[in-house]
Amino acid sequence: CVTATAPVSAAEPKLSFNRDIRPILSDNCFACHGPDANKRRAGLRLDIRDVAIKPTESGETAIVPGKSAESELLRRVSATDESEIMPPPEGKRGLLTAEQTALLKRWIEEGAVYQSHWAFAAPERPPQPKISNAKLAKWPRNGLDHFVLARLDALKLAPASEAAKAALIRRV
Repeated sequence: CVTATAPVSAAEPKLSFNRDIRPILSDNCFACHGPDANKRRAGLRLDIRDVAIKPTESGETAIVPGKSAESELLRRVSATDESEIMPPPEGKRGLLTAEQTALLKRWIEEGAVYQSHWAFAAPERPPQPKISNAKLAKWPRNGLDHFVLARLDALKLAPASEAAKAALIRRV
């Protein structure tokens, strides 16, 4: 029942759990398989990786990292039988789109890597871009200027010349 997708090319970046997968699971799965123990069904919890990759009450494993064909989650979201399909048709959320199913399959094939919520992750400073134009090497005065110049360079633009002091004072 699982549709085949093209293999992930080396040029294609890996999926991000927070950007690509968490919204799908949150919108469609967490109501019944999320953090609320009182509403959880089938003993399946999909918001924690260690629990999601263990066998459930039925003995099936929801997510088998690297093996989408063996993952019950993918089989259920791709099912056509109304007694097996997830999310249930009577729910208000509706069925997953083909694109969402393909993203889940690709994510499982990539190893089903979870990420902590972005609010709990320590911010990381991105590396400062290199300046390709030697003539403009003196233009950046601070770290942010390097990013502005890199963007201008990508758009094949050059920064305007610095305004005269009188013009800058008039602007203030």
